[in-house]
Amino acid sequence: MDTATLATVVQEYLFLILVFFCFLMYAITVGRQAITNIILGLYFALLISIEFPFYEVILGGASDEKTKSILMLIVFGAFSIGATVLFARLMPREYSEKKFEGFWKKLLLAGGATVLVMAFSYHALPVTDLITPGSPIQYLFGSEGSFFWWLIAPIIILFIT
Repeated sequence: MDTATLATVVQEYLFLILVFFCFLMYAITVGRQAITNIILGLYFALLISIEFPFYEVILGGASDEKTKSILMLIVFGAFSIGATVLFARLMPREYSEKKFEGFWKKLLLAGGATVLVMAFSYHALPVTDLITPGSPIQYLFGSEGSFFWWLIAPIIILFIT
């Protein structure tokens, strides 16, 4: 594999790799319970943002589609942060572990959170208006029939970890 081909492959998967790496570093640094709270917060944020009645008010002043996409992502981010903080307060801190203790479980949880972000990017959020992930990623996460299964996968990961 030459350098140009490798650069093309990395560019296609860059968004996926960055999201996974961020979640993995967060899980290693803060712990399994924190990444579990993020996953639950993402689910709750999706639920709230789907029925949020004030998008028109917030997006009314936006001049173009890119600005609207950014504003929608900010609103979703606020819902996600709020829900994650809520779950952090409600859920017991049962995992008191060292940084690399339970690494494989942290790896699975980071993968589950990445799957949620990627599925939301193609079906619920306008992330694809801002960046254009490569066609293999779009084929994997973009089909309407697979959205349900991508939503179920992190729940299964939560169940087994």
